[in-house]
Amino acid sequence: MGTTAIGSDHGGFEMKKQLMEHLAKEGYELKDFGCYTAESCDYPDIAKAVAKAVAAGECENGILICGTGIGMAMAAGKVPGIRAALCGDVYSAKLTRSHNDANILTMGARVIGPGLAEMIADTFLSTPFSNEERHVRRLSKLEED
Repeated sequence: MGTTAIGSDHGGFEMKKQLMEHLAKEGYELKDFGCYTAESCDYPDIAKAVAKAVAAGECENGILICGTGIGMAMAAGKVPGIRAALCGDVYSAKLTRSHNDANILTMGARVIGPGLAEMIADTFLSTPFSNEERHVRRLSKLEED
């Protein structure tokens, strides 16, 4: 189990703190890329820092939290090699890992509660990519220009 990069903007700050506590208890190694207070900040700065760490192999995967999760997914997805997935349910978290080999999970703190966020993160982090030929083929098409 490698290091998971984690980050949030002010809208996801409280959920990030709770999720970090939960994941640490589960044995996950985390690297916090901010924000570090509930003071207003710009989500693209945090998303890009986490995405660059994942793309460079510094961290195995990442979790980003903002108010809706949408902005974080959009910003992280701009970094080459990143497959960011906004998930608001456990089923999507499982399939985005097994079918899409997503490497960053985004969630919305104003959309889901902390208990569900824990279940989604646990599922995302524990589900392997299937390596089925059809999924490998489709992923290669995502990398095409």
